[in-house]
Amino acid sequence: MRPSTVAEAMARMQSGTARAVALAECVDSFDPARTADARYGTIADEPALTGDPRLDALAGAIAEYPAKQRQLGQVPAWASVPQRNIDLPRFTATNASPAMREHLTFSSPVEFASRDIFTDERPLRRARGHLGAQDIDTA
Repeated sequence: MRPSTVAEAMARMQSGTARAVALAECVDSFDPARTADARYGTIADEPALTGDPRLDALAGAIAEYPAKQRQLGQVPAWASVPQRNIDLPRFTATNASPAMREHLTFSSPVEFASRDIFTDERPLRRARGHLGAQDIDTA
């Protein structure tokens, strides 16, 4: 079952679902929600702490960022507890060069950078194609 909340996505990751898959599915449930209350519902429930400080910090950022971007008027209190921060910088680009690290340091949204997570300027965007499955040539 696809996660519709951050808490569900984190639980799926704990049970073995790939991080990228679970997070993408969670992000996909936020934007189509029709009301601010429905959007807030996708981030309201606190996920269990995983024991992985980087993942726990990421959960906080993933809740705070869309709440502020979509001006929901509130960020869940759980997203700001000390356990949702890390002490050492984490760059989301694998094997980032010094130049890439500098770019990520300055382009990261504050909701991520304040937790020492450095990513691109639109971290939760999803690729959207303009072609339907029937329009893709598979020959």
